[in-house]
Amino acid sequence: MLWRLRTGAPWRDLPERYGPLQTVYERFARWEADGTWAKLLEHVQVRDDAAGRVEWTVAVGSTVNRAHQHAAGARKRGTGTNWKIRAARRRARHSVGLGAG
Repeated sequence: MLWRLRTGAPWRDLPERYGPLQTVYERFARWEADGTWAKLLEHVQVRDDAAGRVEWTVAVGSTVNRAHQHAAGARKRGTGTNWKIRAARRRARHSVGLGAG
């Protein structure tokens, strides 16, 4: 499992010496679900921080990603009226028709 994390290689490239791919992956997923990986990371961080081997650096990026106007829910031109307006107009026409009888 650590080989996979270290190399970043796909699971299918796992060397045969580690056993069946499915078995290794299921163990990895189980350890992720039960918090084993988080506990190991915390343990290593605390130990190395206490020994002065960790430099805590915070970096804030200023990259801006912009989405297309339609991705943000912007009104599209030329598509007709809003469905809520159309529904209200239908209700109004229907209620006028009922009152005439």
